[in-house]
Order: sequence, then C-alpha cells, then structure tokens
Amino acid sequence: MDGKSKDLTAQKLRELYLILPEIFADGRIDFEKFKEEFTDYIIRENERYSFTWNGKNAALRLSRTPSTGTLRPCREKSLDWERTGNLYIEGENLEVLKLLQKSYYGKIKMIYIDPPYNTGNDFIYRDDFRDNLEHYLEITGQTDGEGRRLGTNTESNGRFHTDWLNMMLPRIRLARNLLKENGVLYVSIDENEVGNLRKLLDEVFGEDNCIGEIIRKTKSMTGDNGNGFNLQHEYLLAYARNRSRCTLHGEEKDFSSYSNPDQDPNGDWCAGDPSARSGGESTSFPIKNPYTGRVDYPPQGRYWAFSRETLEKYIETGKIKFKETYGEQERGFIFKRYKKDVVSRYNPVDSLFGTDNVYMNQGATVHLKKLLGGAYFDYPKPVEFIQKLVEYSTEKDDIILDFFSGTATTAEAVLNANQNQPGRRRFILVQMREAGQDICSVGEERIRKAGAELKQKNQKADTGFRVFFLDKSNLKKWQPDYDEVEDYLFHMIDNFLEGRTEEDVVYEILLKSGCDLCMKMETVEIQGKKVYLGDQEGLMICLEEGITTSFAKELAELKKQKNYHKWSVIFRDGGFDSDSMKINVREVLRHGGLGEDGFITI
Repeated sequence: MDGKSKDLTAQKLRELYLILPEIFADGRIDFEKFKEEFTDYIIRENERYSFTWNGKNAALRLSRTPSTGTLRPCREKSLDWERTGNLYIEGENLEVLKLLQKSYYGKIKMIYIDPPYNTGNDFIYRDDFRDNLEHYLEITGQTDGEGRRLGTNTESNGRFHTDWLNMMLPRIRLARNLLKENGVLYVSIDENEVGNLRKLLDEVFGEDNCIGEIIRKTKSMTGDNGNGFNLQHEYLLAYARNRSRCTLHGEEKDFSSYSNPDQDPNGDWCAGDPSARSGGESTSFPIKNPYTGRVDYPPQGRYWAFSRETLEKYIETGKIKFKETYGEQERGFIFKRYKKDVVSRYNPVDSLFGTDNVYMNQGATVHLKKLLGGAYFDYPKPVEFIQKLVEYSTEKDDIILDFFSGTATTAEAVLNANQNQPGRRRFILVQMREAGQDICSVGEERIRKAGAELKQKNQKADTGFRVFFLDKSNLKKWQPDYDEVEDYLFHMIDNFLEGRTEEDVVYEILLKSGCDLCMKMETVEIQGKKVYLGDQEGLMICLEEGITTSFAKELAELKKQKNYHKWSVIFRDGGFDSDSMKINVREVLRHGGLGEDGFITI
C-alpha cells in the first residue's frame, strides 16, 4: 500500500485507454494522435467563451493531487459505534474528499452543501498548494506551528471572487466523483456568488446536467437595502451527475378523489378532462349520448384527447361512461382517469416549495436554540428544508453527504427522513475544526439530542455515528538525514508512528483499500495473534510480528469456513522474521486460493 488516496488522474487515464488505446504510446498520451482523432472538434480560435480566473490551474492541480493523510477513529466521541452506518468526520474537507474517493467513489446519492457565501465576513479556507494537510494541522492548532486563524475574505484584499472560486473548484470536482450516476448535488448560495457558482457548476458538471434552481424564503420584512429593494430569498442550485438518469419525486399525489362506485374492473378512477389544447379534424367531432340523444363537442378552441377510433375502444372498455341524466350545462359522459394508469405516485418537485414560511431562517434558529439550549450559529438552515431535499432525492438505503456541515442540520434531516419515509439512509458529515471554535462538538451534540428524541418514537432507528478525524498517515515517511542514514534505518524497522493505535492503522487500511468506514469488523485470535476480519470485503488484517507458514495455513482454513468469494490478507512489512518466510507465507496463501493481488504488506 502506498498510503495515498485514490489517484484520480491515473484512473481517468485507464478509462481513456479503454476507449482510445490508439492515442497512447508507452503509457502516455500522444497528443499528435489525439489531435488527428479529433481534428474537427478542436478549438483553435483565440477568442472563445471561457470562465477563468487567477489561480484556476493551480486549483485544478490541487484537486488531482492525492492526499497522504488518514482518518483516525475516535470511539469516545462516537455513538453506537458497532451498529451505526453514519459518519461524522472532523477535518479539512478538501483532504477528506480526497480520502473518501476509494471507499465512496460513485456511491453517494445526494450531496447537500451550504458553503461560505462570500459576504466579506465568512471564513474562507485558503489551501496550501504545497502540502494542504500540514497546512490544515497547523492553522487548527494540531501541530506546533504558528496556529494561524482562518481569514475573512474581504473585498479589499483584491481577489474577493478569485479566493472563493479557488476554494470551491477542487471541492466541487471531487464531490462530483462521489455521486452515483443518478445522484444529485444541491448547493445553497445567496446573491453574492450565485452567478459564479452557476458557471462553476456548468463547467464541472456540464450545462446539460443542470436540474434547476430552487428559491428559499429566508425572512419576512418590509425594509429595504437602501435603494427600495427588499431581498427575502436565497438560491439552491441543483445539478445531476447524469441528468438522464436522475429522477426526483416531490410530494405524494392525493388519491382521495379516486373511487369505484360502478364496480369498474379497471379499479379506482376519477373524472378527468377529455379535451386537449392541440389536435385537428380527426379529434374534433360530435359525441352523441345514447340515452338522451344530446351531442357534445370539444370546448371552443380545444379538441378531444382521442380520435373516433379510440373513442369506440374507450366506450367498449368503460373508460368513457355515458350519463343517463345530467343538467343542461353538463357534459353527457364521464372520461375516466384510472389510478392504475398514473405513471408516478409523486408530483414533480416545485421550484418554489421553499417559499413557504416554514423554511425561513427564524424557525431554524429557534429550533436549534431549543434543541441545544443556546445560539451557536448565525444562519442555520431549516431542518425541514433539507429533509424535503432528502425525501425528494433519495431512496431508503441511500447515502447523503454534506462536507460543509456546520451545526449538522443535514444529519438531523436524514434521521427525520428515515422516520417519515421508513428506511436506513446514511449520512456522512464533514466539518473543519477551527482554532478557537468547537463547531464539531456542537454538531455532534446536535445529532445526539435529535437522535435521542427520535429514539422515543422508534427504538430501532439508527441515530448513532462514528467519529473520525483527519490526521497524518499512521505510517512513517521515508525522509532520512543522509548523515545519519544507518540510525534512520533502525528507526524505520517499526514503520508506525509513535502514539498510534492498532485500530488507527486498521482503519487507514480500510480507507485506502476502498472499504466502507462503517463496515462491521470482527476480531479472532489465531496462535495468540489478533486478526481483524472485514466480512463484507473478505478482508483479513494481522499487524502482529512472527508470522509463520503454520499461521498462514490457519488463515486459509478460516477463509474456507467464511466462504469468502474474494479474499485479501494484509500484514505489516516487519511482521516476518525473514524475507524467505515472507515468500513462504505468500505461497501457502496462494495455494489456499489467494490471488496475486490479495497479499499486501504495509
């Protein structure tokens, strides 16, 4: 294992090679061949539409640079560790998004974020393009550095919009990778950056994948901003990973008007409008009532929604039912719309649903103060608003991600959605520690309090969460002082950092092997050595010393008992007494069914 997060550039190259192997030479792209292949589609004009700013290329490179950090488990802050499928991650979200790529690439159904609005007072995290992880640990007071505060992004700094865009671009690119093919991203924003955000999302997701814009009413007031304009709303931009695969569902339709008074074998029905706005001669004709002899025509300027031939079929099947008695102004027949023919049980999502007063900031502030006993955040989002997004966008087993989680409104929204639409939706929340503030503890406490209230209604609900925090890798870096290289070699015999636990290393292995961080882990003892089993992945981890061939034979026997379809075994590199023992252990496991890629050392 190289200790790094997913190399996204290498993956894209592999995917491109599968499509266009002819443009590769010695593992690299031959750009001349590429140009020959797409000569008619290459832009050569200097003047063309583009969205660019100072630092954009560096921000793009940053999104492609793997992280060398890890996520360390924190059981003491967690709730119901063994049962929960939820994650709360304390850490800088760019590094965390990189680390999540292997485990959650293409697995997230919905992402909601409420990033800094860039009003001039927001804290904007300025990434360090040399070593973002070291920079994060320093400014949050986790190392012995200067402990610099996050800075506000004021217009006087000369790069007001640029700084914000450089922060957002790499995070949006990485977030898109995590979405399922039918997944959706929602971003809350106000008037300060909505224009730039739309252009940024168009670039990353593609204009065709823009679903639309939802308006949320934030307040009720009669004042103005000094020029006679009263602004009472903000925006929510919605983008799909693949719009052709993404389907939202709004409120469930009301079928109370459907019934079956005439015992129609087609089931419940309601009276519908038989006319249409468009048509021609074939759909404009008289319909005679056989009981009264009276004739009906389509309303003026409209047509029947069926032809003469279809009319006969509808009469035969009972879809059109003639009345025996009816008033002078009534139509002489009923056009039935059957419940069984309704394509969807849901109405479309209304772009103005957020203008209801229940979604205003005031209610969210009151709710949070009541739940936690204090005001912790200036403008918390209404939990009802995010809950609706969860219900409109996800199914019962989906994962929801929020990497600007603030006071953990999204977590409460997911818990509520699971009660309202029974399921086991899971949340992953990411929040950066800030020097001098404890917003992570506030978010974690909110989940506990909200979960405790829900437990009173449903004891089986998953209201727990596993806490992880971003840190340097548990493995030592190879960075010797060449004047003392011999001493450093002895220092590297034990390649785990001091102060790190075995569990820290196990979860780094899970993370960088692409396993779910909420995977259930079992421990067994073989020959006095602890072995961690990840049954969902057929994974065995042993970090003990003195690994022998007899130990390997017992591992192979355990694999048969577990009936793993795929199998991986991970040891620490210093766990073997000699290189020859390492080779012999590999051979024993290979004969037991382990593939060449299943033997891993760290």
